[in-house]
Amino acid sequence: MSRPPFLPRMLAAAALAAASFGAQAAQVQVKVTLESLVPANGISFAPMHIGFGNGSFDAFNLGQVANAATISIAEGGSGSAWFPAFAAAEAGAALGTIKAMPLQPGEMFMNTFTVDSSANRFFTFASMAVPSNDFFVGNDTPMEYELFGAGGNQQIMSITVKAGEIWDAGSEAFDPVNAAFVMGGTNGLRTPQNGVVNFNFAELAAFNGMTTATGYVLNSQLRADDDILRFSFAVQAVPEPETYALLLAGLGAVGFMARRRRASAAV
Repeated sequence: MSRPPFLPRMLAAAALAAASFGAQAAQVQVKVTLESLVPANGISFAPMHIGFGNGSFDAFNLGQVANAATISIAEGGSGSAWFPAFAAAEAGAALGTIKAMPLQPGEMFMNTFTVDSSANRFFTFASMAVPSNDFFVGNDTPMEYELFGAGGNQQIMSITVKAGEIWDAGSEAFDPVNAAFVMGGTNGLRTPQNGVVNFNFAELAAFNGMTTATGYVLNSQLRADDDILRFSFAVQAVPEPETYALLLAGLGAVGFMARRRRASAAV
């Protein structure tokens, strides 16, 4: 029995689709899961802002004065200056927020981002720790978390942040009454500290007994080696729509031939 004349072309299309899928493997979807490991009634976190980049955006450094991008995170949890600064340093970076609401003790948020795993290999994050005046979490070394290797392969499955890695931006003087995320406080009332970025989590205990903006009474309970956050990453390749069409056409042709053969054998 001769094969239909269009079959070789469809099978070739299927092979081309498979090859195209492999060529596009750099374009991936990254599902980021963020978990708060803080005990009940402990600190919360403002919306978590993240970026996948080439490792050139250096947001801040230990012992140096915080810039406007870091202050926007540390004093108000806003990405209003952080995102533009990131985009200016890395025009091709993939930027976003895991969820636009505070992460409270024990909660878990997730979101999916489309990333070029060969161009944007490094993961960066930033969020305000609350209640506080200017505390935050983030990585001061832009190449600290190499999520993808040079070949685009995933290298990091998860990242855990400890309490001892909470930063003090050194930009706003300590004032519990007018800190962010405190019931009745006015976050806009600030006194400049004129300090530098340093590690500081112990000061959070000064908020113990105060009512947070979401109604629970804070009990920090933190020690330096306590885990407070975990990021988990699940990566999946993203073929383009035309690749799916070609692949399905080729599979359809294979199925058609199989049915024809069964029918011929039955005669």
